[in-house]
Amino acid sequence: MTLPAETRIGHVHLKVSDLERSIDFYCNILGFTLMMRYGKQAAFVSAGGYHHHIGLNTWESQGAPPPPPGHPGLYHVAILLPTRTHLSALVRNVINAGIALDGAADHGVSEAVYLRDPDDNGLELYWDRPQADWPRGEDGMLTMYTRRLDLADLLSLSE
Repeated sequence: MTLPAETRIGHVHLKVSDLERSIDFYCNILGFTLMMRYGKQAAFVSAGGYHHHIGLNTWESQGAPPPPPGHPGLYHVAILLPTRTHLSALVRNVINAGIALDGAADHGVSEAVYLRDPDDNGLELYWDRPQADWPRGEDGMLTMYTRRLDLADLLSLSE
C-alpha cells in the first residue's frame, strides 16, 4: 500500500505547561489564530480558518518542566509557509520578539529556520522550493543536503 499524494499531516497536539503563555507565543509571535478554547486546559489555533493546526493542552503538563534532552519524544513540528517571502516575514517577527534561533539550513528541497517554543518544543519554519527544482541524482532519487542558509538574504525579503 502507498498513501495518496494528497495525504497531509492534519494537526498536532502539544503538551504545554502554561496555556496562556503558549497562546501568546503561537498567536502573537507566529501569527496563528485562536479558534477555540476547551475550558481552561486546552486551546486550538490555526492558519486560514482551519479548525486547528495545533492543539495546545495542559491535561498532563500544567506547570511541568520540559522533558530532559536525549529522551524520546517529538523532535520538532514543521510549519510550512507558502512562499520564501512569507518565511522571511515570520522569521523577522520571531527575531524581533527576541526569540533565539537554533539554526537555519538550506536542504535543497526547502529552506528552514529552527527555534523552540516556550515549552522547549522544537519548531521548524520552512518553505518548499517547487518540486521541479528539487535536487535529484541520475536515478531520480532526491539528493537532499544540509547547507548553511544565508539568513541575511532571507531576511532581506521582508525589510
